[in-house]
Amino acid sequence: MPLPGQRHLFEIPDGVTYLNCAYMSPQLRSVRAAGEAALGMKAQPWRLTSADFFTHSEALRGLFARLVGADADGVALVPSASYGMGVAAANVRVREGQRIVVLAGEFPSNFYPWHEAARRAGAEVLTVARPADGDWTRAVLAQVDSRCAVVAVPHCHWTDGAWVDLVRVGERAREVGAALAVDGTQSVGALPFDVGTVRPDFLVVAGYKWLMGPYSQGYLYVAPQHREGQPLEHNWLMRQGSEDFARLVDYRDAYQPGARRFDVGERSNFQLVPMAAAGLAQLLDWGVDEIQRTLRVLTERIARGATGLRLEVTPEAHRVGHLIGLRRRGGYAPGVAQRLAAQDLHVSVRGENLRVSPHLYNTPEDVDRLLAALTPLL
Repeated sequence: MPLPGQRHLFEIPDGVTYLNCAYMSPQLRSVRAAGEAALGMKAQPWRLTSADFFTHSEALRGLFARLVGADADGVALVPSASYGMGVAAANVRVREGQRIVVLAGEFPSNFYPWHEAARRAGAEVLTVARPADGDWTRAVLAQVDSRCAVVAVPHCHWTDGAWVDLVRVGERAREVGAALAVDGTQSVGALPFDVGTVRPDFLVVAGYKWLMGPYSQGYLYVAPQHREGQPLEHNWLMRQGSEDFARLVDYRDAYQPGARRFDVGERSNFQLVPMAAAGLAQLLDWGVDEIQRTLRVLTERIARGATGLRLEVTPEAHRVGHLIGLRRRGGYAPGVAQRLAAQDLHVSVRGENLRVSPHLYNTPEDVDRLLAALTPLL
């Protein structure tokens, strides 16, 4: 059964219809409370102990690991998707003449790191064209062969929610000896993801969208075969024995275990970490399977209404349940999102798509209000 409405857990005023979680999630009341408590702690730094540099970030690492079926040792704390993909690009071998496969219209954070890796190696970035039938899985599989070094794809396309079957893509990548790097920013937290099933080499997720967390707190899962790799930076927290502040200048080569060597500097962020943890705790309480089932009811309603307005949507078999693009050939008139926002209806325009991304604070009435307001704008 779908989850009941959860609007009471958010600070969304009456009259505001927010269908834009793919842009940025509203802040949960629990996340705000955690942030305010954290600000109070920073105001009195004598209350902070050396253990606080480790215990809270380790708890956050464990929460994300639970969310994606990983071991905590495989999780690094990073500030952004681009940072995480930068780690991936620095730790995958790409040789001259090889290919790196990406989707057409991919989000820049999953393009630029691979573009740079290809430039350095004398390799090629191969862009998979958008398939007319919406089946990205088939389109990607057709391009993965022995020339491929990396398949860098999302779980769903950020502009319209078109789905990629990562299990099949991962199997094919391993067959040809290619790495699988996944940007889960627009899926993890709303669409079930299990690293044991998908088996990515790297999974990167920014935390301020579907993970209900603050800006600048993200996550990187690293498969076991890459955990002895090269970090992007060399901060003191990543080194073995850094818990002993009195001996920090006893420099050492050894790192903290697992993927911790890839943590960003100042990963103990005393404001963001508690907020991010509160967001993940709420997601785990709701259950990602239940979130996906509930949101699919709304996006199916959106799809039916959009079809009636002669807009195109990706076929249901090829799209996720939490994010949908309403495509208009030739695109929308300039300012359509702003005109909707003037009516307190909040969505995004991405390319030819009006991107609609509801969450548990939305209702069928929100969908109907959007469709009614959209009609005269077409």
